[in-house]
Amino acid sequence: MSDRPSDKPPLDIDRIRAATPGAAAGRTYLHNAGAGLMPRAVLEAQKRHLDLEAEIGGYAAAEREAPRLDGVYGSVARLLNAAPDEIALMENATIAWQMAFYAQQFGPGDRILTAEAEYGANYVAYLQVARRTGAVIDVVPSDPTGELDIAALERMIDKRVKLIAITWVPTNGGLTNPAAAVGRIARAHGIPYLLDACQAVGQMPVDVEAIGCDMLAATGRKFLRGPRGTGFLYVRRPLLTRLEPPMIDHFGAVWVARDRYELRADARRFESWENNYAARMGLGVAVDYALELGLDRIAARSRMLAGRLRAGLDAIAGVTVRDLGRHPSAIVSFTVDGRDAADVVRAAEAAGITIGASTPSSTRLDAEARHLPPLVRASPHYYNTDEEVDRLISFCRSL
Repeated sequence: MSDRPSDKPPLDIDRIRAATPGAAAGRTYLHNAGAGLMPRAVLEAQKRHLDLEAEIGGYAAAEREAPRLDGVYGSVARLLNAAPDEIALMENATIAWQMAFYAQQFGPGDRILTAEAEYGANYVAYLQVARRTGAVIDVVPSDPTGELDIAALERMIDKRVKLIAITWVPTNGGLTNPAAAVGRIARAHGIPYLLDACQAVGQMPVDVEAIGCDMLAATGRKFLRGPRGTGFLYVRRPLLTRLEPPMIDHFGAVWVARDRYELRADARRFESWENNYAARMGLGVAVDYALELGLDRIAARSRMLAGRLRAGLDAIAGVTVRDLGRHPSAIVSFTVDGRDAADVVRAAEAAGITIGASTPSSTRLDAEARHLPPLVRASPHYYNTDEEVDRLISFCRSL
């Protein structure tokens, strides 16, 4: 989980950009926290499988490509330092997270601990379960840097805590929460730990053993540069056998007798029978592509570019960087005096620069605590250049 670059030579950015169709389109693309630009190899893997389905039919294509498709589990496992039988491939990260969360059992007074910067999609699920079961949501306060306060988390632990669930890299604020420190506390007290790693996977090394999480959900479309409509779920083997998915079909559970079913022994119990095989092909290639480049090198370059962007924006009168934490991620959030975030995004688009925005409802607790308006969000990745970052800085200076 180190941020130190490896002994490998620097990334060949020219070669990487030449293999990225979107990078050659003449635009400046800095919206990787929304959806990263796919490498050509990822795109071609999907096209090849779609062509095969058109030629011989979907069933036959899946059967012919079964070894490659099965290999995606191994690729994701290597990405996370997990075992293939601990991986489920899902339609998206939301479904992956929901399958893990809704498999937990809660009763009146049971406590769910989460962070101030928790993502809206997760928090509404906590609210629903609290309403249904009488469970209680308790928010761990942040420390002065904006990160989840580890000492406060330790003080909040008691026998009623049934789940710790946090977002590692929130959608706004540039924050990187101390995921491994949370894991040490969860493990010490035997509390299940669910980690939303959507914005982390593909941006930095992810080692579930070092983190100590029991469950991790992530997407393929963001910093991993995979297709939309792909995600995955990791469930630690000792917990896996104790969890029953909230929904099953005859892929995740075999109908063994008229009145009985048996769940699969592996994480695929959380999957359903039908899926997008072409997208899975693309996901596997995206994972292998990132592994080949090296997540340590990817992390070092991404954070360098984000640091350059923050420094440039900080120097502009009327622009306020809104990021938090001791180790900011490659997500840079800011506001421009007198300009709505959506207006800034539209103006940037007209200038050939793709960025995004984050609304307060996506991280309501953090937004209310800091009195945040909608934020402009730029998220450079390793394939971006200094010149592209500087182009955004110059654009903001011109507003």
